[in-house]
Amino acid sequence: MDILLIGGLWLDGSVWGGVASALEGHGHRPVPLTLPGQGDGSPSATLDDQVEAVLAAVDAAPGKVMVVGHSAACSLAWLAADRRPDRLARTVLIGGCPTEDGSPYADFFEITDGVMPFPGWEPFEGADAADLDDEARSAFTASAIPVPEGVARGVVRLTDERRWDVPALLVCPEFTPAQARAWIEAGDVPELARAKEVEYADIDSGHWPMLTEPAELARILAAAADAA
Repeated sequence: MDILLIGGLWLDGSVWGGVASALEGHGHRPVPLTLPGQGDGSPSATLDDQVEAVLAAVDAAPGKVMVVGHSAACSLAWLAADRRPDRLARTVLIGGCPTEDGSPYADFFEITDGVMPFPGWEPFEGADAADLDDEARSAFTASAIPVPEGVARGVVRLTDERRWDVPALLVCPEFTPAQARAWIEAGDVPELARAKEVEYADIDSGHWPMLTEPAELARILAAAADAA
């Protein structure tokens, strides 16, 4: 199965290198995406541009695909389910949850000169980055790609209720499946509360398991693809 891999903020497709190699060993075809404005030299890119890039990858696949979104890009995976519900076998959400209709995509940090640069490690101290050593943090910081304002402040638009029919898997890195279930049951994640099938997978990592636990993440993704 084709597995589309969408990294979160400040990341390009290269972040999936270890996961992609392992997925090939499991018999699947990984397709790491480099999004407009996050690695292709388009600082004026918008959220719509990124959505179109994801949909183009979905449409290019020969059959049904599994779309994997990490962190903020969980919303991009969900938007793919909204736009192409009949083409998705499953959505996988790593370390995040989909944004509601009408909400900003990722307006989390200060915008400077039209982009949202990586804010440094202070906002991520604790469980998010506990498994990243100094060398890994330095490498991440050096390669972090500022997110265009048109992406970060783009408004999510969801229109097709069939998105709730697409099976979803929530991979839980810096939080537990029990915590995720509690958030959904409390109404904090309305999109997943209305989804017909949500499964959970625990992974012992911080917020970036593709960097620190690529083999285990690939195993989880391959199992999800096999089940789909």
